[in-house]
Amino acid sequence: MKSCTALFLAAFGIVVSAPAAEPVPLADFARHMQFRDAKISPDGAHLAVTSIIDGKSVLSMIDLRSNSGLTLRPREEDEVAQFWWVSPKRLVYSVARRGGYFEAPGQTGELFAVDVDGKNKDILFGYRVDQSMAGSTGSHITKKESENASAWLLDDLRDDDDEAVVQVERWNWSHVGVAGGERLHPEVRRINVNTGKNRTIATAPMPRSGFVLDHAGSVRFAYALDNDQKFKVHYREGEGKDWELVVDEAITGDRAYPISFNRAGDGVYFNCQGSKHRGGLCLWDVAKREFKTLWSANDAAPFAFEETFDGQDLFAIRSMPGRTAVTLLDKTSEEAELLVALMNQFPGEDVRFVNASRDGRKVVVLVEADRDPGNFYLYDADTKKLSFLLARAPWIKPEAMAAKNPFEIKARDGMSLNGFLTKPVGKEAEKNLPMVVFVHGGPYGISDSWNYDPYVQVLASRGYAVLQVNYRGSGGYGYDFMKAGYGEWGAKMQDDVTDATRWAVEQGTADARRICIFGGSYGGYAALQGAVREPDLYQCTIGYVGVYDLRLMKSRGDIPQSFSGEGYLDLVLGNDETVLARRSPINQIERIKADVMLIVGGQDKRVPPVQGESLRNAMLKRGKPVEWVYQPTEGHGFYNEKNVTELYEKILGFLDRNIGPHADKVAANDSAKADE
Repeated sequence: MKSCTALFLAAFGIVVSAPAAEPVPLADFARHMQFRDAKISPDGAHLAVTSIIDGKSVLSMIDLRSNSGLTLRPREEDEVAQFWWVSPKRLVYSVARRGGYFEAPGQTGELFAVDVDGKNKDILFGYRVDQSMAGSTGSHITKKESENASAWLLDDLRDDDDEAVVQVERWNWSHVGVAGGERLHPEVRRINVNTGKNRTIATAPMPRSGFVLDHAGSVRFAYALDNDQKFKVHYREGEGKDWELVVDEAITGDRAYPISFNRAGDGVYFNCQGSKHRGGLCLWDVAKREFKTLWSANDAAPFAFEETFDGQDLFAIRSMPGRTAVTLLDKTSEEAELLVALMNQFPGEDVRFVNASRDGRKVVVLVEADRDPGNFYLYDADTKKLSFLLARAPWIKPEAMAAKNPFEIKARDGMSLNGFLTKPVGKEAEKNLPMVVFVHGGPYGISDSWNYDPYVQVLASRGYAVLQVNYRGSGGYGYDFMKAGYGEWGAKMQDDVTDATRWAVEQGTADARRICIFGGSYGGYAALQGAVREPDLYQCTIGYVGVYDLRLMKSRGDIPQSFSGEGYLDLVLGNDETVLARRSPINQIERIKADVMLIVGGQDKRVPPVQGESLRNAMLKRGKPVEWVYQPTEGHGFYNEKNVTELYEKILGFLDRNIGPHADKVAANDSAKADE
């Protein structure tokens, strides 16, 4: 397979950097992954890969028998987002495009299709479906109608090469989820992957629903959150049958949602989380309509479920709390035996199957780790050989990256908290290091994981220890742990970050005089609120696209404008205006002693720039300086590689002056000036 790798790198104009000198250039951390995804065709004859060429994501197809290939470059400003094999000879893909001044491409909701030889390229679904495609041939559509809606694949229907099942959501311009007097309910349709002709086979009983199909491609479950943020699951016995409410969180108090049917078709796997355990896998008996717990854990919840190669059953669970843990449901299955063998071949790394040919003889495998963005391999069951395919980011050298070490501590109220501590390469045994407390965003349902993180590696490469803690409210530790964060912005959630920081100091890892807190989105809020709540703990704080006024958050941004967004904010923030004001950093500026950096994207729809601008103006009015980083074309997180590189440089410069090598010199100069 070396020739396959060489073909991608050379024939498609992909350049790999020479081995990086020390320290690793910041631009290397800012680069988008060269290869995002790789999948084998159903017949095992072709490999499809999304890669970055000339700054855009394209779709490349290679014939594994002849080592010949071609690249599909979408039209105009489009680039490939996701793709799916729907037959041995045809792929369906979605696209994203940059709009106006916005750097990051956004998905358009359209579906396109192309044959593996590049022919019969056509648009199947979307708002531009009535526009001809340059270079497309072989379309059997005599007339197409555009739709203001988004679609994505639910099932490729492995036994049908002409049709697939997609979910369709009509665009809704009203923030209360009403259009023409009716709430918009998602639909499921069967679509012809050659012509685009489609028909509706199910309509969800609730807005914003997800679906589960049986092995025949019939829609059997729909699940969604209601206006009170309670999970509801509806079931129907078959196509054309009525929906029945079978699981209601408002009644049980626990949360469960369907994943897939078992091989026999008489049971349905559910992700079940509640008071009995942090996370579990349950089987719902279709006939008896009863749950049976198959697996549970007190310290973590499952975050991924591994399917057998034929897609008919589950064979493994992936869970936290630290490094990825794999639990085998069927140790005798061919998938389980292969996974165990590969895990032994790559000890200490995270191994997972991406996809397999229909007969399961060829499997694409992804191996990744805390120090490695990942490598794709191809396993051939006939030859028992594993061949290297592609490195996601070939310029990143794992030996130059820092290890992320899991830890578990007790919060002040006894709740268990998990996180990761990263020390610079070569300084693993050193004490009293300058440390950055890096707080993840979300906050609910999101978590820091053991896998590669460019921000962590940037900081560690420049000599900083990095502390990440999954505070209450984070995902991966069960529903009750997530709910424990409701109403705790700036309170117990913040205390968890503080407790982890003090633990790192007590352990001797961090120098108490050289700690900075940094985070994005909610993490940006926590960074400033940390400086408010613990003015003597942090020497500097960096708020990245963060929220600083909780009352303003309830009226500005895409959350309050989305369906059920207002109810969500009421649930997680509360309605007490006095409490919201007290927990907003913008109203506690006088308590901030730390130096402040604010990073804002001018196109941010999630947290509008007014959040950062208001805090900056309020601080300047009180005579408190602010290091201001504003990119007018960026959104909720910077995307452009040049902008990200410059952002790294500014963050590191700010840290250097406050807790890095130049911090003492800056302090000495300030002291000398004060004495003059």
